[in-house]
Amino acid sequence: MRIAVTYENGQVFQHFGHTAEFKFYDVADGKITGEEVLSTLGSGHGALAGFLSMNRVDVLICGGIGGGAQNALKEAGIQFYGGVSGSADAAVLALLNGTLGYNPDVRCSHHDHEHGEGGHTCGSHGCGSHSCH
Repeated sequence: MRIAVTYENGQVFQHFGHTAEFKFYDVADGKITGEEVLSTLGSGHGALAGFLSMNRVDVLICGGIGGGAQNALKEAGIQFYGGVSGSADAAVLALLNGTLGYNPDVRCSHHDHEHGEGGHTCGSHGCGSHSCH
């Protein structure tokens, strides 16, 4: 099994569509057998499900994720756990132990404004009036 985590500075990155890196974990018999961090090379919302498929991902752990991305992951056969925060490594261990806290109804509902202007990112706060979780 291959698990991917939206990744930034060791933490679960909170906006799937703006993920610059994923950390991949190869798992066999319930144990991590390999790890690597890969850049998405600027792939955006629409291309990330394909990027994950190309890298043979079975499971995704992420923070906020929009409905379109969720549908693309489902179509690609990738199971996802959204609404996760904290250490990427700890999240994978929790998933393997059956204790991962996640939100099955996660939605990222802020696609009506631009991110990145004036340093605005979802990874650094709760995004005010909209939600990434």
